[in-house]
Amino acid sequence: MMPAEVSQRPEKKVPVTVLEAARARYESLQISDDLFGESEDSSGNPFYSTSPDSSAEAVSSEDDDAAENPESFKAVAQAEPSDLHGHGRESRPKVGKRSAMHGKDKRRRGKAECSVHPCDNLQDDEVLQRKPEDDLDDEDGWSSTLQHIPTPIFNETIGPTRIMPSNSKAIDFFQLFVPDNVIKNMVTQTNMYAKKFQERFGCDDVWVDVTVPEIKAFLGYMISTSTHHCESVLSIWSGGFYSNKSISLVMTQSRFEKILKFFHIVAFRSSQTTHGLYKIQPFLNSLQNGFDSSFSPSQTQVIHEPLIDEDPAFIASCTERELRKRKKRKFTLWVRQCSSTGFISQIYVHLKEGSGTDGLDTLKNKPQLHRIVAKNLCQTLSGKKYIIFTGPSITSLNLFEEFEKQGIYCCGLLSSRKSDCTGLPLSMMSNTDVPLSRGQNRIRMKGKMSLICWYNKGHFRFLNNAYSPLQQGFIIRRKSGEIPCPLAVEAFAAHLSYICKYDDKYSKYFISHKPNKTWQQVFWYTLSIAINNAYILYKMSDAYHGKRYSRAHFGDRLVRELLGLEEPFAED
Repeated sequence: MMPAEVSQRPEKKVPVTVLEAARARYESLQISDDLFGESEDSSGNPFYSTSPDSSAEAVSSEDDDAAENPESFKAVAQAEPSDLHGHGRESRPKVGKRSAMHGKDKRRRGKAECSVHPCDNLQDDEVLQRKPEDDLDDEDGWSSTLQHIPTPIFNETIGPTRIMPSNSKAIDFFQLFVPDNVIKNMVTQTNMYAKKFQERFGCDDVWVDVTVPEIKAFLGYMISTSTHHCESVLSIWSGGFYSNKSISLVMTQSRFEKILKFFHIVAFRSSQTTHGLYKIQPFLNSLQNGFDSSFSPSQTQVIHEPLIDEDPAFIASCTERELRKRKKRKFTLWVRQCSSTGFISQIYVHLKEGSGTDGLDTLKNKPQLHRIVAKNLCQTLSGKKYIIFTGPSITSLNLFEEFEKQGIYCCGLLSSRKSDCTGLPLSMMSNTDVPLSRGQNRIRMKGKMSLICWYNKGHFRFLNNAYSPLQQGFIIRRKSGEIPCPLAVEAFAAHLSYICKYDDKYSKYFISHKPNKTWQQVFWYTLSIAINNAYILYKMSDAYHGKRYSRAHFGDRLVRELLGLEEPFAED
């Protein structure tokens, strides 16, 4: 009986044809399958579910606006709308354990599910023939007559722009973004600030000017908190659970605290400086130059707020008052991220600068703020035919039309409450009186812009000028096989769910140090993003084929190389 049982086991696996179809769709959407997870965990696109438990969970009633409902949104992108709205951590669900934020939370691993639309298999000329009553809904130039719009052809080079040798170390990739001249500037500015501080408040006999190796060691200690999370960076020198004897001997705790006290990127405000980020702006500019010169992103990119993980150990050590205070950040951070590789191509920081018309309090959760964010993040993309995916707070007809004139194409999720719906037909923004079946859709078109209303346990609306409304995509399911849906819906869901996978994998590697000063918070957040980008470049280089480091191991190697240590980490 044993041979018979063994022979039956392969029959329980997913049919090869389904997996091959998933892989083909995966590649056609320009998504790499081996850049996010660790080397032993890079199974594939979470959007294409081939696992046995691939049924969607229960969601709210059909009358709800699905774009507002985090539970129903996972049927489209397997992510929560708050991850894409640009509203910050206050709009994210609160969690008490790390597992809920790192892939074990089923809300972030929801499965796409829909039914076949009755008209999905019609030919193009038949698709043009809509129901007669649909013509009555034409408003403001929006027509139910659809026409084919070809996807823009992309001719730019994709991938790393520098060939790294096979013997490259972790610090070599890190210094693509934080080179020696930037570190030397940190040394100069820190010493200048320490001198001025002592002139004003009295001489410190213990202080001596910091050196380049010490600043590298200082950065190494901070970066170590991204892989070995602890309640405080000072725990490295303690004798408790979070101590790290293998690196604590490089620098004393008292010397580290002195450097931390005086550490600066820009020591003094210039008389011509009015921007609140003046203390960090030179570093942000240098970081952006490194991103631009080291990597060319793919055609498809996403604008969103990256998930910045709050470590449970840090949360447990804070009082309720400290937590309330820390949630009130004085800035928001957006990124433009390559949805094929996860590489963050651009960072934009919006700082609260008072109660004026440009202050964050005035513009928060309003279309004009997110319009400014999108335009700043896309200002270098003109004429290159990139496709940008956006969340409801950024998606708007006026912005998309402005981008289209610049040769930038968009696909975004709409929300009746969070989106700027100016110029959109009211009939498409309201739910129909007759309940729709899952998978049904209505489409209106104005020029090259198409407005899609698609139903799947809730109404999802998409504004799109990157994909033809006549093209059909599909979702691959274990039991149902290929399930058709509009191509724009499939592309949106696939790319944004991949960005959510980036959040799940990489947000836990953000530096745990939580300073009170805003410019320092921005510095450690952006430095964490730079290290994640360095790891992505490492995985695309020849060096990865020689030594396949996981993200955690890569971080450990970087720490030791910054500290000047060559031996692997010792067990404490």
